Amino acid sequence: MEKPRLAVELALLLLLSTLWGASYSFIKIGVETIPPLSFIAARTALAGGALYVLLAWRGLRLPADRATWRAFLFQACLNSAVPFTLIAWAETHLDAGLAVILNATTPIFAFVMMAAGGRRPTGGALRLVGVACGLVGTGLVVGFEAFNPPAFATPDAMLAPLAILLATACYAGAALFGARFAGLDPMLPACGSLLCGTVLLAPLALVVDRPWTLAPSPASLAALVALALASTAAAFVLYFRLLRTLGPLGATAQAYLRVPIGVGISVVFLGEALAPTAWLGLVAVVIGVAAMTVPAARAARRR
Repeated sequence: MEKPRLAVELALLLLLSTLWGASYSFIKIGVETIPPLSFIAARTALAGGALYVLLAWRGLRLPADRATWRAFLFQACLNSAVPFTLIAWAETHLDAGLAVILNATTPIFAFVMMAAGGRRPTGGALRLVGVACGLVGTGLVVGFEAFNPPAFATPDAMLAPLAILLATACYAGAALFGARFAGLDPMLPACGSLLCGTVLLAPLALVVDRPWTLAPSPASLAALVALALASTAAAFVLYFRLLRTLGPLGATAQAYLRVPIGVGISVVFLGEALAPTAWLGLVAVVIGVAAMTVPAARAARRR
């Protein structure tokens, strides 16, 4: 790859990290006046619709067989419907900066799931270091104060970090399950799973939230559109391009680039402030995720 070309791809990598890092701040703004369920139902609908239009423009069609759509539906549960909703609910009680740090531990959950399933992940000692750093960082981010007696007076304050971690575990499961879509253009499962997520969430949102009775603020609506079109649909397009141009090393780099970017956005634009232990946790999580992704990138380059 020529140097000017590489510079363009690295700029796109930075843009992708920014879009995904900003998503947590968009969610924080959106759920201020839109209930999490309706917010995420609208997110999946807008993003899935945008990707469907893009697929049509590229001349691609979604699969028609039931087996593939059953797989899309299960992928939707793991990759959009459940984790998106958990994160949106958690951010009604948790700062966006803390959410982005906790949600960056996806590779660590994937490692644990692979080991529990009898698969032997590559990477050896370096990946073990990554797991240890990630766990330490997660503990620092949640903070020891979460286990103080006063916290039990507000159970949602304790459940919010756990909801983020459960969403992170869903993302890890989605990454492992998604390997079965290797024979498809990557945008097909992305679009199909988002559309399935919409089918799952929209009826629930209609019954639970009665969205026609809501009065969302202009800021929340703007955040919803930005999240769906920029941080979901456009981000997928960038990600799939970088998989082809930069390869696994470049594609996985966003996993830890988006952590400091996401925290920085929440601090600058939302006025959030992290506790000292959370800053230490951020560093530990970034180191841990980097240690988890480097062996995967090396293994991919050897293939």
